[in-house]
Amino acid sequence: MVSISTAEVLYGAILNRRSMGLARLKPDAVDRAVIEQMLDAANWAPSHGDTEPWRFTVFAGEGRAALADLFEAAQKENVADNPEALAKAREGATKRAFAAPVWISIGMVPGRKTDGSLQMSLDEELMAVACAVQNLHLMASALGLAGMWHSKGPSVHPAVARGLGLQEPDRLLGFFMCGWPSSDWFTSTRRPLSEKVRWVDSPEDFTSASTTNEEEI
Repeated sequence: MVSISTAEVLYGAILNRRSMGLARLKPDAVDRAVIEQMLDAANWAPSHGDTEPWRFTVFAGEGRAALADLFEAAQKENVADNPEALAKAREGATKRAFAAPVWISIGMVPGRKTDGSLQMSLDEELMAVACAVQNLHLMASALGLAGMWHSKGPSVHPAVARGLGLQEPDRLLGFFMCGWPSSDWFTSTRRPLSEKVRWVDSPEDFTSASTTNEEEI
């Protein structure tokens, strides 16, 4: 049975979580034990069928040069017909890779049956990885680290996915970038739950969305 104090601590951690990008991170290194604690929290995420489809690669310290190689490959594919941009690809890739002390790739490798078919649907596997990243982010925040899940551009580029050994139906879902915050932790707000929740305590409380739409038409 979860105690009230434990529930309050958990709720506080959830309320305190914020997404903070590269501009909000100090260049200071993060101890490996701290990163391992984040990853262990991620590893306890739920997954339908116990497939545990999350896969992480951690780039830190000088290891970020390998990430720069991946970002460079992605950039060169994007500007293959632009010699000037090609010449600057390495500089831009290195600058980006070293802009955060830690980058953690977020991969999804679906579980397979003995015949090679998927054990669960891809949607199920994607949801499991998202749960793992939420666990990771909550633990990072609880440890005082700032970070965010980046899921566009080079963070999901096919060249980067290939370099990480992810091939269809595997997916690269982005990177979690993190480090110690360079500024004060900021607050945020959410719209009221009343805009997002319906309570149905009896059959009379429920009106289907299809019925509502028909009446509006």
